[in-house]
Amino acid sequence: MQTRTPPILTPPETPGSSSGLQLHSPTTRSRPYHFSTLCATVENPGAKDQYGSSSVPIYQTATFKGVGGEYDYSRSGNPTRSHLEHHLAKISSARHAFAVSSGMAALDVVTRLLKAGDEVIAGDDLYGGTNRLLSYLKTHQDVTVHHVDTTQPETLHPLLKRGKTAMVLLESPTNPLLKIADLATICADIRARAPEAIIVVDNTMMSPYLQRPLEHGADVVYDSGTKYLSGHHDLMAGNIAFVINAVGNALTPFDSFLLLRGTKTLAIRMERQQASALVVARYLSGLGFLVHYPGLEQHPGYEVHKRLATGPGAVLSFTTGDKEMSERIVGAARLWGISVSFGAVNSLISMPCVMSHASIDPAVRAARGLPEDLIRLCVGIEDPSDLLDDLELALLQAGAIKPLSSGLSAGQTHVRTNPTYNPHAHGVAINKAIEKLADRMGNQSVEDRGRDWVVSAPGKVILFGEHAVVHGVTAIAASVDLRCYAASSGREDGKVQLNLPDLGFSHTWDIETELPWEALQKDGHLHTAKVLDKSLVDAITTKAIPPATGVDERYKVATVAFLYVYMNLAADGYRPSMTFTARSTLPVGAGLGSSAALSTCIASTLLLTHGRVLVPSDTQDNLSATTDMVNGWAFLAEKVLHGNPSGVDNAVSVHGGAIAFTRTDSGPKMVPIHGFKSIRFLLVNTKVPRDTKSLVAGVGLKKQEEPELVNGILSQIQQISDDAFAALSADPPLPRPELLSILRRSIEENHGHLVTLGVSHQKLERIREVVDKFGGADGLQTKLTGAGGGGCAVTLVPDGFDEGKLRTLVKELEMEGFEAYETSVGGGGYGVMIPIYSGSSSASMLGEKEASLEVVSSSSELARWSDAGAGRWIFS
Repeated sequence: MQTRTPPILTPPETPGSSSGLQLHSPTTRSRPYHFSTLCATVENPGAKDQYGSSSVPIYQTATFKGVGGEYDYSRSGNPTRSHLEHHLAKISSARHAFAVSSGMAALDVVTRLLKAGDEVIAGDDLYGGTNRLLSYLKTHQDVTVHHVDTTQPETLHPLLKRGKTAMVLLESPTNPLLKIADLATICADIRARAPEAIIVVDNTMMSPYLQRPLEHGADVVYDSGTKYLSGHHDLMAGNIAFVINAVGNALTPFDSFLLLRGTKTLAIRMERQQASALVVARYLSGLGFLVHYPGLEQHPGYEVHKRLATGPGAVLSFTTGDKEMSERIVGAARLWGISVSFGAVNSLISMPCVMSHASIDPAVRAARGLPEDLIRLCVGIEDPSDLLDDLELALLQAGAIKPLSSGLSAGQTHVRTNPTYNPHAHGVAINKAIEKLADRMGNQSVEDRGRDWVVSAPGKVILFGEHAVVHGVTAIAASVDLRCYAASSGREDGKVQLNLPDLGFSHTWDIETELPWEALQKDGHLHTAKVLDKSLVDAITTKAIPPATGVDERYKVATVAFLYVYMNLAADGYRPSMTFTARSTLPVGAGLGSSAALSTCIASTLLLTHGRVLVPSDTQDNLSATTDMVNGWAFLAEKVLHGNPSGVDNAVSVHGGAIAFTRTDSGPKMVPIHGFKSIRFLLVNTKVPRDTKSLVAGVGLKKQEEPELVNGILSQIQQISDDAFAALSADPPLPRPELLSILRRSIEENHGHLVTLGVSHQKLERIREVVDKFGGADGLQTKLTGAGGGGCAVTLVPDGFDEGKLRTLVKELEMEGFEAYETSVGGGGYGVMIPIYSGSSSASMLGEKEASLEVVSSSSELARWSDAGAGRWIFS
């Protein structure tokens, strides 16, 4: 462990002495040494060796003679260990450093500062050993542990409590998903909200060479000395303090010597390792794998990490989409040794979910987004070309990639295959679209036919924070079980067809002659573009949108969104002939995210058709490996539809569950609420058109005219959102009755504030009256959702509510002209139907399902259609 002190290049005072190592003497040197020099130079002015040894001696003794000397017992102190601790403090910007027997021993000693009743906030992506220790504290020591997504600093705010939050435990990058936490921002937030809390950072992934968290505001930093500090995996060590003498877990003299020797080469090792890691990450990313590595510009934490650290490190991870394939890759590697650890000069490979993180319950791993197929690579100092050769051979032997007869781009010799493909097994069919992607040269033949797909995506409901979100207040949004469904089938006529029966629209284009390919950027978008190409949007609108009479005018923007994504994904020359049909159980224009659900269906179907995301296998339980790509393209489609969307609707539609959404000066912040349990709601559509812009403008005007009133309301709504977030994400979960009680109270308070802001409507208030009459006494609670002024109301339905009463309520609402939908909130995200049978029979069944989608005549029939035959659904 280390504690805070001045910047790294000004060495700290020797512990226990009054003068430090003077590197600024005007007679010797005018500037401090660089980090690599500090690593290689072991100097401790307060403990000179009597014989002038150039290497620190090993004082291999348990006791020391005499009374009143500096050392008496090696458990309490040893000269070899003192040299090591002084050196670690020097290179870590620390006031003190203490060496113990392992990294987990270091964390164990830190957590001994906790007492019963204390609360700890920790990340949701942690080293398996850390998770085990925190689970023990929660079970046996009466310590409350909250797990949050530390990539979003706002997730900590509702949980930071003065006098209650005793410790915040952080990792950045996290292990094994390489998520980035903004340590500086989080530390500042903790100082402001819970200043007495101890901020602890596990810096093992970075080492002090690349990142020194004490400089960003942390109180305590610990490392597993087994990893990069030592670099050779020939010792167990950690850095920590406090009760070492009493517990007796101090590092031995011999291991102190080995660790001190290892730190001398830290800088040169890390430079070589992270340079090679970047090469490996770019190689895998170029093949199309989802790679987690903060050195890649597409990594979501790239800019934050670049600000906090001086390099991306030498650990990366990636997913294959299939657990068995990942196991084959790991087993086929030769130069990459299979090991649970990292940080050595030798490169290592592992599957965290079956190795280092196997002790975490599978359900918890799934809730925290830890893919079972994840592979972690820890890059060593071998020649990078040898590492790539060995990795490529393992990928080939496992069936993850296959050779190209002609590269898709300069220098590319291999391409990914279907993740279920096993070259050693007979009768396993490779998905046709992926096969074509592998063999194509130039433009794909328009006569080729791709695979049929059936997908779906949910709508969303705003539970708390409507309107206030425009003014920086957090909103809580969740998915609803009302969904948009889409089906696609291949064609052989060189045409693409779009069917939107709900809008009364259908049209077919000749792919080569009726789409504005001349306006498409020639390089296309291999990854999601963040900025909408307005010139392409204009070209599609001008050339490709057909005139139509007697249909919903919204067909125009929906058509542009579909063609925009289709053409961008076809930028490499593969232009599949296909028919796309979409239907929805969501009421269009009611504020329930129907357009986002359509955008998600468009994005997922076209990504699958073009082979840009992994083809789901019948052994998968979720689509977590594909969500980032789908969400990015769905957001682009939303931009076409709405111009400047917040991103909350498509995020909920893709990921499902619930999120906390906040607008900030630096952009929107979306924090998933992990462990969100499905809650039953009744959605009631007033059928009153909404004028969102006027309603938002009205609240803004009211804020100008009555700032004290409105700011007070906004502050109270923020508290409602904070309370709801804390209740929904509580770890351990709140008892169900307590959770529902908090939500009922929050719904009532939130609606009252919205009424005061003037955004309700007489139809919405009438719905509340009817609901209160038929079930208010039994726990039903109603509020408006979305912009208000019409649109929808949401009613919380308690567990065990009388079904007869609910049916009576629905009939009463329908008699008054409303539309009522029974649904659950917080369910799964986008889904893909996986055929029950393989080969041509499954393609035929999905094709028939696509054809039948057009003739479904009602929402209830559409729901039944989605569950009928052909395959099983898997969801994100």
